Amino acid sequence: MSAEIVQYVAQAGPYLTAALGAYGAGVLTRTESAAVEATANVGRRMLQAVWRRRDQEGRAELEAAVQDAVDEPEDEDAAAALRQQIKRALREDGELLRELAGLLPAGPVTVTASGERAIAAQTITNAITGDNATVQP
Repeated sequence: MSAEIVQYVAQAGPYLTAALGAYGAGVLTRTESAAVEATANVGRRMLQAVWRRRDQEGRAELEAAVQDAVDEPEDEDAAAALRQQIKRALREDGELLRELAGLLPAGPVTVTASGERAIAAQTITNAITGDNATVQP
């Protein structure tokens, strides 16, 4: 198996987990939701792209792996079976890897917080910090 596929699946893991948590077994057919965090929507798009490129048997296998991972979120074997389904699809379709890689953020992001009561976030809407902080209308 190519190192590129292994690396991609490792990077995609948090997105897939977030998608399963947010959408459940409906992840393969649900549309993007503004109420769902961006990470989960990326994972949903990844799984749907794999699903669209599979034949009927491949779709059934992916659906079963997704259902198992949703039913047993703490089961590492269920998560591994889902990753295997994705790896299989990537090995069989070189273009799929390029498509899915385009969904991931471009490179690692490092966020550092230093000092007393410091905060750090990759993306943030509101951060209210400090002693006696208040929200301004």
